[in-house]
Amino acid sequence: MFRNLFIPCWNLRTYDFRSFRALWRSAIFGRYSVTSTSTSILVALVTSLTLALPAAAAPQAVAQYKDWQVFIQSHQGETLCFAATQATDKAPRSADHGDVWFYVTQSKSGRARNQPSLRVGYDLREDLPSKARVGRSAWSLFNVGNEAFADDSDDSRIVRALERGSELRVEGVSARDTAVAYHFSLSGSANAIRKARESCR
Repeated sequence: MFRNLFIPCWNLRTYDFRSFRALWRSAIFGRYSVTSTSTSILVALVTSLTLALPAAAAPQAVAQYKDWQVFIQSHQGETLCFAATQATDKAPRSADHGDVWFYVTQSKSGRARNQPSLRVGYDLREDLPSKARVGRSAWSLFNVGNEAFADDSDDSRIVRALERGSELRVEGVSARDTAVAYHFSLSGSANAIRKARESCR
């Protein structure tokens, strides 16, 4: 049976990937963080464009591979395909984490390719990067609201590690200064990521 899903929004590539990626997602989910004048301009632009566009259609579950699922979603004329898995362990257990998902997103247009991201049920501290680890490899993630994203240059390396590894661990700090850690099973990840990629060719 497919599990309920937090819907990720696809990311546009730009020279300022941190600002635009974050702002695009923030506008879609009705939240944003302003850190500079240029960012303020992008916020106004993206928000105005988003308000004029229809809401995203619900994602369609198309496959499940062990602990990973594959979804297809139509959004503003774009077809999105993503592999997703929920955290198998959340720490500290006394905290209210909400639903915690990790995604690898593709788009049919090619604007999004192998884009990993984390989504949690609360806000993360944006001044402290989160950390993703698979085996001995580790990467920093930048936080925007309740999501965390990798640097463009790390996307492909993270996805290769997800496909080959057995467990993903993500650590971060909440906006309330709670240190959090999540474990994700990578069982089925390679097949799910490949299916999502093929579905958006």
